[in-house]
Amino acid sequence: MAVSGENADSAFECLKAVAQPVKSLHGVFFGHNAAAELEKMLRDSVGAGVEPPVAVEYTIRFICLLVEKNYFRYIDTLLPVIERKLDEQKGILSLSLEAASAVESGFEEELARTIREKTGSSNVKMKTSVKPELLGGYRLRIGGFYIDASLKGQLAKMKADLEAGI
Repeated sequence: MAVSGENADSAFECLKAVAQPVKSLHGVFFGHNAAAELEKMLRDSVGAGVEPPVAVEYTIRFICLLVEKNYFRYIDTLLPVIERKLDEQKGILSLSLEAASAVESGFEEELARTIREKTGSSNVKMKTSVKPELLGGYRLRIGGFYIDASLKGQLAKMKADLEAGI
């Protein structure tokens, strides 16, 4: 991220796009020779003798470095971390919302607006999923902060309270 500077977002999008095809290559794929071979393949796919865009250049170098150091196998772990760091730099707050049923877009917009106001973040990136096992309500995760306003969570708390009293 630091190396790619203002091209970080473009390089990240390029990395996401190129990582999947590279992952599909079979066989043992690490070390200097493998990285050099992969670099040649990637540069040939851009076009022989063509100067790749800056974001593509950073992506090729990063993927080849991961392959050389035998860290490419962790690409699925690295991508969310890189995305989170880029979002932090831009003041974007990522959160996940799990609801018992589909939520109305008005609720999502209101929740995002409220969270922006309370946290001072420039934007909110919300990942919404439906979890019928919650029975009702929702669960919200913002970084390490967790709110369980689900019926399932309330029932579990009541059960724990009753068991503690017995």
